[in-house]
Amino acid sequence: MLKLGLTGGIASGKSAVGEMFVKLGAHLIQSDAVARELMQPGRPVYEEVVRHFGREILNPDGTINRPKLAETAFGGPGAPSPHVKELNALVHPAVIEYENDWMKKIGQRDKNAIAIVEAALILESGATDRFDQLIVVTCHPAQRILRFAKRLGISKGAARAEVNRRMAAQISDEEKIKAADFVIDNSGSLAETEEQARRIFAALQPRSRL
Repeated sequence: MLKLGLTGGIASGKSAVGEMFVKLGAHLIQSDAVARELMQPGRPVYEEVVRHFGREILNPDGTINRPKLAETAFGGPGAPSPHVKELNALVHPAVIEYENDWMKKIGQRDKNAIAIVEAALILESGATDRFDQLIVVTCHPAQRILRFAKRLGISKGAARAEVNRRMAAQISDEEKIKAADFVIDNSGSLAETEEQARRIFAALQPRSRL
């Protein structure tokens, strides 16, 4: 089995690329979806996050309000001390354990499988040694802002501020590219991105059988 890490900056198109690999035959798990599950009420991670950041991050029904949590962790405009490292320290170990267990189960079912973990902070968390290969998705900065604005239904100015805030807590695209085994430039058309994914998948298939 081949274990792949799929990463990239905010709104680079990681999820879209991940779904392209699924259509080609890969197995995919998304770290953000895992984190959402682990932060449901009653889960140990939920209890730790609420204990650390306070009940102010909760919705009236007791669930975590992710925008409020993000603002608390990353800091608002001009905020002096974001707490993203504290949040990552609470959530990442449990997410990684869940993903490692998932990859183990995939390998038990199919020894020739290609298992992909899509996560924004693979390099930042120092988790690259969990994977055989690393794929980085990039796009033009202006596209990143437009996509984020469209996703959240906010203005370009608000999207630019939020993207810059989150990117400040991540390793730059340039550094990610240096660490990558494969790079997908998602700045062009959907067809162009799909063609890059097909080429990479074709190159990886023989390695999954080693």
